[in-house]
Amino acid sequence: MGKATITPKENFMRLRHGGMPEYVPFYSIMGDPYKGESAVAGTFAPLFESTLFQPGGGRDAWGVPYTAPENLAAGMPDTSVITLEDISQWTKVLKFPTPTGIDLERVYQDTLKRVDRSQTALKAGPDLNPFQELAALMGFEGALLALAEDPEEVSAMLNAMVDFLEPYYWELYRVFKPDCWAMTDDSCAKLMPFFSPETYKEVFLPIYTRLAKPALDNDIPVIFHNCGKEEAFLDFMVEFGVEMTEPSQEVNDILMLKEKYKGKLSFMGCWGWGDHIPKGFPDFDEEAFRQDIRDSIDKYSPGGGYAFAGFPIGQKGEEEGTQRAYRIMRDEVYHYGKKVYGYPVPED
Repeated sequence: MGKATITPKENFMRLRHGGMPEYVPFYSIMGDPYKGESAVAGTFAPLFESTLFQPGGGRDAWGVPYTAPENLAAGMPDTSVITLEDISQWTKVLKFPTPTGIDLERVYQDTLKRVDRSQTALKAGPDLNPFQELAALMGFEGALLALAEDPEEVSAMLNAMVDFLEPYYWELYRVFKPDCWAMTDDSCAKLMPFFSPETYKEVFLPIYTRLAKPALDNDIPVIFHNCGKEEAFLDFMVEFGVEMTEPSQEVNDILMLKEKYKGKLSFMGCWGWGDHIPKGFPDFDEEAFRQDIRDSIDKYSPGGGYAFAGFPIGQKGEEEGTQRAYRIMRDEVYHYGKKVYGYPVPED
């Protein structure tokens, strides 16, 4: 058996504009390697002070309190606290983040100790999720009412936030010179978006376009994370420069979307743990689980424009099962993903 003729990085970067890779990449948000390979890895540069990751929760960079239930790995906005009750009062209430003053050059050199840029694509991006932050500040009901009743004021606040952040994320780009520009904003629920396409176009498209400018000005692809049913927003996402979207949950008609955006957009994910929890989990049949992964690859890999992404999660006490599922998943994608485009499986 031979080895791949191109690096994991080169293979991943072929997903630009919905392109055809040599084999199915595995996309990981954290960039954890498998068998020494990692297609893409992220940076860890805390530009602004926050206490989000302390036990029990903390505050984000904008001062929103978060809480972390014992059975969840990440905190969520504390819904008992509304930081901004009236969008018209944002200039009086909003507190801009406090910079950490970290040495980005040193952070970059530390990044190079764990990321071989000749083999792995490096991603970085702006530290702002516009809709999520609006909802965190106002609560979901307050955010949606503000978008419906006073979209101009919402736009004014979001633009002020970008005005503040812009020098920082441009400096991040200057130092890291990433291969991909990673953006995120969960603007959709499982069955439908939280707001209309018209609101997206009026309020959020200009903000995302500003946040994407380092990528647009330097011809690097935008990766956009948006959970839920995002179909209604994809035209706008492609318009402002998105070339890869994840996690591409199966509530979207992915096969139809792959055809519609052929040559424009790649779909990474297409395998949500909630829809693929193996029977009997945390005890489960390995071969049946592997077959489920193969079936997904067979379904979505034809024509390229696709990377597998998935991350098993579980409740407290199920750690052994989730770790086993992740190991099996990585192994199956690593080996079976090499086969689907006709390339032989590499030796371990």
